[in-house]
Amino acid sequence: MSFKDALTDRIELPARRAFNWKVFLIVLAGTVVGLVAVLPYALQMTPATPGHAAPHMPLALLIVLQVAGNSILYGVLAAVGLFLACRIGLGLPFVEGLVRGEPVRGRFLRVLWVSIVVGILGGIAIVALDKWGFGPAMKGLTTARGTPAAIPTPSAWRGLLASFEGGITEEVLLRLFALTLLAWLGTLLRRNGPERPSLVVLWISNVIAAVLFGLGHLPATAAVGLPLTALVVTRAIVLNGLLGVAFGWLYWTRGLESAAMAHFSADIVLHVLAAL
Repeated sequence: MSFKDALTDRIELPARRAFNWKVFLIVLAGTVVGLVAVLPYALQMTPATPGHAAPHMPLALLIVLQVAGNSILYGVLAAVGLFLACRIGLGLPFVEGLVRGEPVRGRFLRVLWVSIVVGILGGIAIVALDKWGFGPAMKGLTTARGTPAAIPTPSAWRGLLASFEGGITEEVLLRLFALTLLAWLGTLLRRNGPERPSLVVLWISNVIAAVLFGLGHLPATAAVGLPLTALVVTRAIVLNGLLGVAFGWLYWTRGLESAAMAHFSADIVLHVLAAL
């Protein structure tokens, strides 16, 4: 299959599918893995945060409580997202196929390499845009404000672990839950065939979810000492939002697995190769 054919390939799931508990448990397990994997990265980026949040609580206990609480929260969001996805023809085609015992290897490999290419190219584009687009202005901002000019750069192995959180946990939150919820709400207004959101609704939902994806990075930005000026907020929305739009497109055309693989590949560029 050529790259052009691969880009136009689509996977359609039936609408009004039954909620599958096995699929949910697989999604939940992946989400918890991501929450745990990101800890070394997060602790190196903001080492003082846990102690400041609860100075009299042992760090290990605090981490366990945070992971447990986030696992419950993400579990609820994943369940809602998966339930709504089954109503409007979105979801995880390969995981669902495996659960049903269907052969998915050939189609998965075709989707895999497209997702990896999209993620790598997206990551390279973001690095270039950040360096030559926002870089000079950001350097001037940090110098003028007396903020450290260099944002902490965690080691490559920490970046690799954090990539699992981006590829799995963030995709569950932003695509499976947020984009799906918005698309489902859109089906109440306009439909393209039975129970399916129209292309307009999907694109609007995708852009909104991508903007939320960008805004979701602002707390981490503030934690490393950068002031949340208009420039910093715009940078977060543009850099992360562009990737979010690509991930959303992959989600509704090829499934959440495709978006997750692209997100993981982009994070390898941003958090592993950049650290090396």
